[in-house]
Amino acid sequence: MKITDVKVWLVEGIKYNWTLLKIYTDEGYTGVGEATNWPGSQIIEAAVKELGQRIVGLDPMRTDFIWTKLYRDLNWVGPYGASMCAISGIDMALLDLKGKVLGAPCYQLLGGATRMKIRLYANYWFTGGGHNSKDYISQALKVKEAGFTGLKFDPFAHTNYLYGEHLASDLGLTQLQQDLAFDVSKAVRDAVGPDFDIMIETHAMLNFRVAVRMAERLSQLNITWYEEPAGPESAETLRAMRERIPSNVSICVGERHYTRFGIRGLLEKHVCDILMPDITRCGGPSEMKRMATMMEAYNVLLAPHNPNGPLSTLASAHVCATVPNFFRQEFMFNDVPWRDAVVDFPIKEMISDGNLELSERAGLGVDLIESEMEKHPGIRVAREGFYI
Repeated sequence: MKITDVKVWLVEGIKYNWTLLKIYTDEGYTGVGEATNWPGSQIIEAAVKELGQRIVGLDPMRTDFIWTKLYRDLNWVGPYGASMCAISGIDMALLDLKGKVLGAPCYQLLGGATRMKIRLYANYWFTGGGHNSKDYISQALKVKEAGFTGLKFDPFAHTNYLYGEHLASDLGLTQLQQDLAFDVSKAVRDAVGPDFDIMIETHAMLNFRVAVRMAERLSQLNITWYEEPAGPESAETLRAMRERIPSNVSICVGERHYTRFGIRGLLEKHVCDILMPDITRCGGPSEMKRMATMMEAYNVLLAPHNPNGPLSTLASAHVCATVPNFFRQEFMFNDVPWRDAVVDFPIKEMISDGNLELSERAGLGVDLIESEMEKHPGIRVAREGFYI
């Protein structure tokens, strides 16, 4: 069997474009994948097309060989970023294709299921109303009423325009802005109760002093984790923060760390409790499984980052099903209505009481509907907005 073609679509999502792809073979088998990242979706689209041409003629069943070949080939232009997103999507599609050839779900190919229900936490639940306690409370309660037991949000995102031309020179917040962020967080905690997981996101948009100070204040709320208090550039900076942040506050990073090679320093320095690789960036399901195995050796939990499209959600869940150190998976609580229309089996049918329940359908368990994707083409002009 040989790969004959790779097609790519940019599809508009609620937050940004999804980059979806499909691999075709000479025996009629196909596999679907996702390489979503933002900003720069058109760069990733071009990267997938370039890599797609490089794998035409190869045997799609040789998934690890193809991953390694592409990683080494693309190392000359940089092993991370757009090239790794493209590798991630291709790896996902190849695993899906292999599952469909063998009649087995992807989690079987990754070692078999430890669990079939994947516990989710909600993100993007706060799309209505303003940045105030009242509006956040009403929306958080909707998450709880839907059966979820955890949610995430960035209480700093709308207190200061940390974006584009509004970027604060010192990435700091005034005392009033810090108080507002804490008040909103406390209101959500009081609304959902003490046993509900609350993840606080910072997007690495606070300076060292403010990040540490807010971690100290938020520690009063028994938060589940404090996300990206520092950027991905230096594990030493994160280590310094770990020494200053209260010990009862877990640190979670990883959405901007690529491959097992990229998390090695974090693990060796013991600077985080939870890692959240993104399956459309980190190297795909094959690489996420390898990363999770490394993390297990350091007693670090896996909680995949997933503000993406439907295939990212499913592929992440298949990996989570197989690893003993799984904690939670991110899920977009509000999304575009066509999330369930671009695949032939709706995601909403798999969600119950805040869990995604996997099936025994082959591969990822779905196929892409090309005609539906073409109805919702991705935005080709950059839009300004907040980090969320």
